[in-house]
Amino acid sequence: MDVAAVHSYRKVVQVDQVDQLILEHLDYVRHLLGRIVVELPTGVDVENLESAGVLGLVEAAKQYDPQRGIAFTTYAFPRIRGAILDELRRNCPLPQQLLQRWRLIRQATAELEGTVSPADLAHATGLNEDDVLACLQAIRLTNPDSWHDEMRTPSDSLQNSPSPCSALEQEEEQRLLADAIEQLPLKQRTVVTLYYLEDLRLKEIGEVLGLSESRISRILTAAELRLKETVRRRITGPAVNVAYRSGVAQRS
Repeated sequence: MDVAAVHSYRKVVQVDQVDQLILEHLDYVRHLLGRIVVELPTGVDVENLESAGVLGLVEAAKQYDPQRGIAFTTYAFPRIRGAILDELRRNCPLPQQLLQRWRLIRQATAELEGTVSPADLAHATGLNEDDVLACLQAIRLTNPDSWHDEMRTPSDSLQNSPSPCSALEQEEEQRLLADAIEQLPLKQRTVVTLYYLEDLRLKEIGEVLGLSESRISRILTAAELRLKETVRRRITGPAVNVAYRSGVAQRS
């Protein structure tokens, strides 16, 4: 077989492998989308988001190199989820009422001392706790710059080859996060573990714990808020924390 024929054969094999990866993981796109949609306001075009997720899957399949030793779902996860969230942020403007609530929450966050809980925010804003959690859910997905940094799942740290310094920082953040998870109330700790480590959907977690899907969603958001605040405060320290809160107040 000549060189041109070998090259042509390899291209055909590669295309077949890409097509196989795509076909085998269409349900994975729907699984990730299902985890996102349950936390969104009503009226979102789910079919459009699924199409974006499939495009993310296609790009992941084209770029995936099995010789790196990373499972395809681990490699594809941030690309599929990122494509879905990018499409969501382009086409899902938040209602004015929710934005007004978010301004109240940001102002309260800037003024409160210590680790802020949903109950603290509800008391400070005059909203009920469910409204606070629903607002945080929507902002976390559709406006991540305002939410600050999203929670990172265990698979995210496997996507890139970090420098020694960033690897140490990542290791320290993961240690702080693990410590913070251990300090969560039992129910929050269980939900976080099942969602991020066991990859269960909110509905599945609800079946395990005997709670509704919406209740599990609220518990998860409350846990994420507490974890984010705890880790940030430990990393920044009191002085930087004051500056952070001042910055939040100025941007509100």
